[in-house]
Amino acid sequence: MPLPKRQHSRQRGRKRRTHWKASIPSLSSCTHCGKPVIPHRVCPFCGFYKDKPVVDIKPKAKEEKPTP
Repeated sequence: MPLPKRQHSRQRGRKRRTHWKASIPSLSSCTHCGKPVIPHRVCPFCGFYKDKPVVDIKPKAKEEKPTP
């Protein structure tokens, strides 16, 4: 198997990696509640997927701070 004769410089390696960029995730709207959701995932707000209830979403209970 061939090996490089000399070590590549940092600049050369970084030039090669300039196109490795993270892409922004695409969003679509939920068909039930209309909020933005990642496609092909259950809606974290209402629990629906393809107009069918999949997950029961419980409302978050507000924590009360004890008064001194």
